Amino acid sequence: MNGAVMSAPIMSLHRCYQRSALLFTARRLLSSSSVSPPPLHRRLLLYLTQRFYDVELFLSWRFQKKRERLEGKNAYYGYTKRHHGPDIATAYYILSMKGSLRYVGQSEWLHSKRRGKFNWDFLNYKDKQLQDINMSHTLINYRGMENLENQRSLRTLSLRGCPEVDDWFLARLHVFQDSLEELDISHCPRITTGGLAALRHLKGLQRLDVSSLPKISSPGLVVILLEEMLPQCQITATGYDYMLRQEGEHEAEEHVLGQR
Repeated sequence: MNGAVMSAPIMSLHRCYQRSALLFTARRLLSSSSVSPPPLHRRLLLYLTQRFYDVELFLSWRFQKKRERLEGKNAYYGYTKRHHGPDIATAYYILSMKGSLRYVGQSEWLHSKRRGKFNWDFLNYKDKQLQDINMSHTLINYRGMENLENQRSLRTLSLRGCPEVDDWFLARLHVFQDSLEELDISHCPRITTGGLAALRHLKGLQRLDVSSLPKISSPGLVVILLEEMLPQCQITATGYDYMLRQEGEHEAEEHVLGQR
């Protein structure tokens, strides 16, 4: 803990030293030519030296603020849960994230409108469980998953194209193992083969879409393993090059035989 605290001042001191050295070098280059104006590349060097760390600091600050906003969006809706119940809190979180939902026994979906605005009719559904949740293309992450965990009647969950859904998120889906029937995690850039292994707990899953996951290097083998883990589930996996499918099948057979 103390090492982590001390590392920031040391790093700042190191950067200040680097900046001072670069400024000294650039100014020396300029002062060495007192007769004629310095060449363009030397003037450019001085300009970049003076601006580099300012830009670096700004980008670092911007990235930090972006992560803070993301974490704020996915914060646990504890206040709403205490005053209105867990089901209202879940619905509020989903609509705030520009997602959509449908309650058990209902035919109509509730969803956000333009600019994130939504109808507050969900307040009339206290103690009503959700049947379907669509969080596609939202910024939901593993922290936001905590706002969904109480929905034990959930049948379908769509996370298509969610940039923050990762292996940690998939590891928390086991809470839906008794109800979830359909799951769409296609086009999620952070999911790896290791994260897909966590889906083995979803024994009631009937449909699974794992299309176009850029971090999946052996899609043929992954599909085979998913079919073994979830024999009752229909696997959809498009957007891959299956030229190595036969090789993947052979490796899977050797793996199974090796365990016997």
